[in-house]
Amino acid sequence: MGGMEYNYNYREQCQGAGEEEQRMARTMQLVQRLVAENAVVVFSESGCCMCHVVKRLLCNLGVGPTIHELDEHAEGADIEKVLLRLDLGGNGDHRTNSVCNRAAAVPTVFVGGELLGGLDDVMASHVSGELVPLLKKAGALWL
Repeated sequence: MGGMEYNYNYREQCQGAGEEEQRMARTMQLVQRLVAENAVVVFSESGCCMCHVVKRLLCNLGVGPTIHELDEHAEGADIEKVLLRLDLGGNGDHRTNSVCNRAAAVPTVFVGGELLGGLDDVMASHVSGELVPLLKKAGALWL
């Protein structure tokens, strides 16, 4: 459940890279900025039941997460691609959405600027008792 490193140096990678990689580099910078601006950030889709569960859990704990609905965001498709890259972690494994059996970029939760993960990661940290201290450390809870 430790944070996954997401501070890639895309500037170097973009030299000579195609337009797609340059767009992904700009999107990665956008994601980094969005994550850095708030204690808890949830990337979601408005009709996703797994996203709803994560948002409800955080709200019920007293957290006011910043929520970015990718299906309502101008850069949503590119943000989803970046989130999938982050979730791969270099080993080729990624979450899947059992409803549509495809790679799932949402929900993706960041706490204190660190990638916590998706629904399974959030629920596992909650059940193990690690989530509330993590939220307190990030300044998202004061109790």
